[in-house]
Amino acid sequence: MKFATLVLEDGTVIEGQAFGAETDAVFELVFNTSMTGYQEILTDPSYRGQGVLFTVSHIGNVGINLEDDESAKPQVSAAVIRSLSPVVSNWRSAHSLSDWLAQHNIPGISGVDTRWLTRKLRDGGTQKAALSTKGTSADVLLQMARNWSGLDGRDMVKEVTCKESYHWADDEGRKWVKAVDSDQLSVVSIVAYDFGIKENILRHLSSYGANVTVVPADTTTAEVLAMKPDGVFLSNGPGDPAGLPYAVEAVSGLIKSGVPIFGICFGHQLIGRALGADTHRLKFGHHGGNHPVQHLQSRKVLITAQNHNYCVTANDLNPDEVEITYKSLNDDSLEGLRMKNKPVFSVQFHPESAPGPHDAHDIFAEFFKIIKGEA
Repeated sequence: MKFATLVLEDGTVIEGQAFGAETDAVFELVFNTSMTGYQEILTDPSYRGQGVLFTVSHIGNVGINLEDDESAKPQVSAAVIRSLSPVVSNWRSAHSLSDWLAQHNIPGISGVDTRWLTRKLRDGGTQKAALSTKGTSADVLLQMARNWSGLDGRDMVKEVTCKESYHWADDEGRKWVKAVDSDQLSVVSIVAYDFGIKENILRHLSSYGANVTVVPADTTTAEVLAMKPDGVFLSNGPGDPAGLPYAVEAVSGLIKSGVPIFGICFGHQLIGRALGADTHRLKFGHHGGNHPVQHLQSRKVLITAQNHNYCVTANDLNPDEVEITYKSLNDDSLEGLRMKNKPVFSVQFHPESAPGPHDAHDIFAEFFKIIKGEA
């Protein structure tokens, strides 16, 4: 049995069993409360620069399959878990979790008291951390964690965005997305910004009949408008939106153009900044599939999937221009907005729910209604 050492920036040292790659990694440690879907979580580009602490006690039993990826490879820096299944038993499995992480040079540690560690992060906030599965001493790992620059103000999107534009073609995972009714189909052209886009978002957009062109994060307003899109989608992504002034500039220009815009998570934060609001870091972020949000107009509560550490500062928004549409019932943070005089709206949570509950799937339909002038 190989041993692993996890060290937090406050000096906490945790010993456990190693799995995945034999290497060292430094990252921001966050916890995820989802009960299922570890493959989707590990391949979500929004986790770039972060290590994920899973609160579910036992993972790895269904292995890794060829259909449930949210990107081409795992994006996390490390995995921290309570118990790794010694057996893989699912008909779709192609790899074990440990072997798959090893192929992509990502380390993991098991045998951790994840309940205690989660409460520590909830009480004290997110911390930088370093993990070794190759015997690096705790003292060296502590210095690695403390010397690491962290994510605040950094452009992490450049590490995950596509290099060139491409047209999205449905894949094997499309069969898991419910087909929409024929009266909802919209043969329209959508330009989707890739700030770290999840593939299930693209599946949902195309399920409405849309022709989706995915463009790199640094695509300018003029370049997008030259494509003559019926609507523009702003995706999720990793890190701090304050690190992407070029994206805020592009979003600002698109808002002024009058083209319908829909943003999710990081895209929502960029819209907020383009409208003059600041963004701030949450104490420990929102990561998981059980986050309640309330639609303020209808008072309806949705259970949502979320993955973000930063939030739009609600008080910075001009109430004459912007309506706040959703709020978190956990901490009252801003979860959605809509412009009053432009076809622009966004949500902080993930309506594509991969993994997560399906309560918010209909939000995609709202985008196409706006494009068609029906909302």
